[in-house]
Amino acid sequence: MLTGGQVAGLIVAVFFAILVLVLCLVLVKLGRVVEETQKLVAGITDQTVPLLGEVTTSVTHVNQELVRVDAITANVQSISGNVSALTSLFAATLGSPIIKVAAFSYGVRSAAGRRHEKDVDRRVRDELKGSSRRIG
Repeated sequence: MLTGGQVAGLIVAVFFAILVLVLCLVLVKLGRVVEETQKLVAGITDQTVPLLGEVTTSVTHVNQELVRVDAITANVQSISGNVSALTSLFAATLGSPIIKVAAFSYGVRSAAGRRHEKDVDRRVRDELKGSSRRIG
């Protein structure tokens, strides 16, 4: 027969064996998790490297297009300056004579209009004088 100390030692040994088995199962599952994590990291690395290459190529193309856009913007700015200078030249060259011609024609029209008014006023006065002589 077993003594109390032997029974206690046997129970502790059984619990220790169960604990070792549980820890073995945990370690096996942990090993699987680590293995899956390695596969995941390897897959990410395999997909990320080509993706980074494509991003680098895209950025290079975008930079080339930005250089072209800068050139186009510079050309548009140059054209704007040329149009502004041409407009100023046109205004200075033709603007002054056109303004003088317009002022002259306005003066002629005003003088002709006043002369016409004087003629009409004179005729009206003459007719009024003539009709007052006939009445009187």
